[in-house]
Amino acid sequence: DTIKGRRHRVEKPDEFATGYITDGHGTIRVKSRQQTGATGLLKPSEDFFYRTPGDWEWQWLSSWGGPQEAGVLSFEPLAVDGKSNRAFGWAWENGHRGLYAVALDGSLTREKLFAADDVDIDGLIRIGRDNRVVGLSYARERREQVYFDPEMGALSKALAGALPGEVAVRVVDADREEKNLLLRVTGDTEPGMLYLFNKAERRLEEVLPVRPKLVDLALAPMKPVMFPAGDGVQIPGYLTLPPGSTGRDLPAIVMPHGGPSARDEWGFDWMVQFFAARGFAVLQPNYRGSAGYGSEWYKENGFKSWKTAIGDVNDAGRWLVAQGIAAPDKLAIFGWSYGGYAALQSGVLDPDLFKAVVAVAPVTDFEILRSEAEGFTNAALVREEIGSGPHLREGSPAQNADKIKAPVLLFHGTLDQNVGVRESQVMAKKLQQAGKSVRYVEFDGLDHFLYSSEARTQLLADSDAFLHTQLKLD
Repeated sequence: DTIKGRRHRVEKPDEFATGYITDGHGTIRVKSRQQTGATGLLKPSEDFFYRTPGDWEWQWLSSWGGPQEAGVLSFEPLAVDGKSNRAFGWAWENGHRGLYAVALDGSLTREKLFAADDVDIDGLIRIGRDNRVVGLSYARERREQVYFDPEMGALSKALAGALPGEVAVRVVDADREEKNLLLRVTGDTEPGMLYLFNKAERRLEEVLPVRPKLVDLALAPMKPVMFPAGDGVQIPGYLTLPPGSTGRDLPAIVMPHGGPSARDEWGFDWMVQFFAARGFAVLQPNYRGSAGYGSEWYKENGFKSWKTAIGDVNDAGRWLVAQGIAAPDKLAIFGWSYGGYAALQSGVLDPDLFKAVVAVAPVTDFEILRSEAEGFTNAALVREEIGSGPHLREGSPAQNADKIKAPVLLFHGTLDQNVGVRESQVMAKKLQQAGKSVRYVEFDGLDHFLYSSEARTQLLADSDAFLHTQLKLD
């Protein structure tokens, strides 16, 4: 009690518990435990337990380990609705993730609330002090929302229609009675504005911009596109052209996302907008290995299936040239994390395609990546994700540095716990030993995401100068 300064215990400690879910009113209904082996190393599955109303005994609810599992026993609870006595969460069906509800009354009756046959459902929409679940969201070309609450659904649609341009409206918070809603409005050319909406008076007021320095600045629209991979499969992506450009014969950047279990979406992207403002066309491919499109698209993941993933990334560059958008001698690649790996490995797979490579916090050697996890509880998980075999050498840019022709610019933070700084240090050394052009910038004391305005400013400025020099744009 933050007013009286008193406290009381709501749950006895469980040394094996990894998380709890309440009903939104302080009653714990679900807990999770990560499975471990005899040596204490984590396994890829979690077990979930639940309580029936008014009972303190835990009962087994489900396990969750990935798309290969099916049935009611494979379920990842995310929220509990105390009124209906159900848990909301993910389950897999036909290779895609959907939203399901499971009764917490002892029957474990499962109901499919929503699923799609082409993309995964990946977001719950919650509002208010109680984190009430009112809908779900998923991404196709743009993020789409489905509301269980009719009032919130009608309100979201009305607000999106009342605001200028193509924007997405998200409820950030609400007062206890949900009479006043704090909204965040974003879009490809809208860097973010917070609004306060009074439901009774139907009044919408600006609160403050998320990025004040970008207000009234002309930003570049992001357009969903499809391009063919070498085997004929259509790859989705997003193309952003410089404001006011003809869209022809431009300097261009292919920008693969990180992850690899992630995907790009339509909306504001600070890196994309920077490079578009500097005159570059930017293409963000959701290559095979990306998440969100089902297990068949995800393949084995972007490490084991690197040839497919990097092949799609390179085909993105070829498509830009074939369409006349990119000048062949002014094509570059820029990536962060797995995207940085993709940028480097693209030069191994096709050394003549890109004329300059920028890699931020990249994976560069699969063996090093595996060794970084040794001694930690996730070591077995990392070993399984990366796998073993010839692809460890074939898919590691640091072990194939001699094949890379394009000049390389590397960035890395010394406190990176996602991808160790040694990965870039080794890459830079290997490129130097092979007689290649490389510059390495190290940020002392920063982690994987380089959360520093000064560091990110330097990263963008250095990358822009590097690309202009290597692509002979000045």
